[in-house]
Amino acid sequence: MGNYLNPGNSGFSGIRNDIYVDKSGLIGLINQTIDTPRRLTCISRPRRFGKSFAAQMMCAYYDKTCDSRGLFDDLKIAEDKGYREHLNRYDVIYLDMTEAIGGASVEEVVPYIRRNVIRELTEQYPGVKSAEGFAAMLANAVEAAGNKFIMIIDEWDAPIREAYGRPGLQRKYLEFLRALFKNSGMTSKIFAAVYMTGILPVKKDGSQSAISDFLEYTMVKPRQFGPYVGFTEGEVRGLCEMYGNDFTMMKKWYDGYSFRNLDSVYNPNSVMKAIINDDFDSYWTQTSAAESLMGYINLDFDGLGRTVTELIGGVETEVDTKGFANDLTTFRDRDDVLTLLIHLGYLTYNEETRSAHIPNQEIRQEFARAIRQVKRDDTIRRVRESEQLIADTVQGNEEAVARQIEKVHEEESPLYYNNEQALRSVIKRAYFSYGDEYVMFEELPAGSGYADVVYLPKKNSPLPVLVIELKWKKSVDSALDQIRDRRYPEAVKDYGSDILLVGISYDKDAPAGERKHRCRIEKYDM
Repeated sequence: MGNYLNPGNSGFSGIRNDIYVDKSGLIGLINQTIDTPRRLTCISRPRRFGKSFAAQMMCAYYDKTCDSRGLFDDLKIAEDKGYREHLNRYDVIYLDMTEAIGGASVEEVVPYIRRNVIRELTEQYPGVKSAEGFAAMLANAVEAAGNKFIMIIDEWDAPIREAYGRPGLQRKYLEFLRALFKNSGMTSKIFAAVYMTGILPVKKDGSQSAISDFLEYTMVKPRQFGPYVGFTEGEVRGLCEMYGNDFTMMKKWYDGYSFRNLDSVYNPNSVMKAIINDDFDSYWTQTSAAESLMGYINLDFDGLGRTVTELIGGVETEVDTKGFANDLTTFRDRDDVLTLLIHLGYLTYNEETRSAHIPNQEIRQEFARAIRQVKRDDTIRRVRESEQLIADTVQGNEEAVARQIEKVHEEESPLYYNNEQALRSVIKRAYFSYGDEYVMFEELPAGSGYADVVYLPKKNSPLPVLVIELKWKKSVDSALDQIRDRRYPEAVKDYGSDILLVGISYDKDAPAGERKHRCRIEKYDM
């Protein structure tokens, strides 16, 4: 058992000894690729989305130097027809690129890997013939071992990220990967399958992937691997029932990643920490990803700053993801920056509408914190105006609220109202800075209907609940009447010391020049 060759199953054994969500179905998908033209798989996921856990699971399953039946016999993979055929049948080469950089440096990572893998191979198989080149040496090892390798590369893109601004080092690393995976004859001779995972998709070389033979499954297109990128809603609901956590709040804080045929995907790291700590919080701040957000916002391509404020408010934005170079430096426009934020987990992408939005409260809070550090005058103005709007709403300043909603609407021209959804979009833009104090709900089931927009104060906050009803062709008084008649406050009476009923209307049918927003604010008598 070594560090690079056949690392064993102790890592996965430790995972099984803690709170565990069964993701072994991933193995079944990889088994289907063994010794086929689809043998090269790359899955990109944000930080803390279970990449290393999956890699250790793979090592435990394929490594022929250990017996892992006790770890897998009670999991979903045991129901797969290929389960026994591939269980503990291969030599595994495991590369943790983050560890490799720590052991050497990004400048020396390639020779470091070559040296250590070859050393462990020759210790395991002393009869391996020496050869010129790393791939040729692996081919000789296959002959000596009598079986092909399963290669597992965790954090494949760490050298790309660490060699930031040094294209020569990036190129050297990519050439190392090309030598292993670009020659189809040699690749198929050495590897039964390769599982590679990282934050970024494979780096593009011009318009094509530098290692184009890999089948990629990304945060933009996860395809059949979608259920294994984060936790599904059923898995989270089961955890909440088992450990007595509030599922509704768990969903609001950590849900929101949506893939085709899989609408609800949760951040697994945050869910687990919320369960262990019994506390809903922004655990994203504990990742290094959070440190870089402000830098990307500051790029401000094509009005990116304005887009970010809209995203914080809950508005979706269209994104063209196809031109992204899959690195942290090559940005041509706003779409490239937004695509990077999708891959980093700051945004989620709707493949059908080709649009992105902030997935949940946790990430929205990180955006809100980051944008306050942006130094551009326009962004500072927008933040201050939104904060003042919230203060005016809490203080019952109806005219001030109506004026600010009017201002935001005018700034969004040519956004024309044609339904209440359009009015709601303006409301979310106006109140975008709520994240420090409130959690927002849209269409919240309440009483005998659905409240348009509800802002619930965070735990131990002295602020009131805001129940907002919107009307675009009716009077503002009818908005408050609906809130009372349908008993919306009944659903939120336990979330704050006070409840404010907020009606906002827009007189669509008034003569041109007289169409204005109106506001009524009333304290609910509980």
